[in-house]
Amino acid sequence: MPKYNNPRKTWFYSNEFKIKAVKLSYQPEIQSKQVADGLGIHPLMLSRWRKEYREGKIQGDGQKRVGVNNKRKSLPKKQLTENAKLKKEVERLKKENDLLKKWQQFLAESHQNDLDSSSDTDQS
Repeated sequence: MPKYNNPRKTWFYSNEFKIKAVKLSYQPEIQSKQVADGLGIHPLMLSRWRKEYREGKIQGDGQKRVGVNNKRKSLPKKQLTENAKLKKEVERLKKENDLLKKWQQFLAESHQNDLDSSSDTDQS
């Protein structure tokens, strides 16, 4: 737990405490605010600790970091080209679908017009 220094009236937290708080905040089911409230610290302080942990300013006993990934993984070139082809195919299919819907609407209207014109001749 933190130590209390009388002259400065400031709380000091050990690196182990900070690291445990940061690791808790990276758990998928738990929100950072809940962790901060549970530990009795301000959420902004926890946010600062998380930043310092990502930057390597807070170091523990060499344990693996939890939930921190600074490198973004890029997709292989083959997958990127396949994604581009699939997007083009989706656009083509959307246009085709829209055209078919318009054609269906046109046929329905012409059929309705034929019915209306035949009912006009029946009544005469």
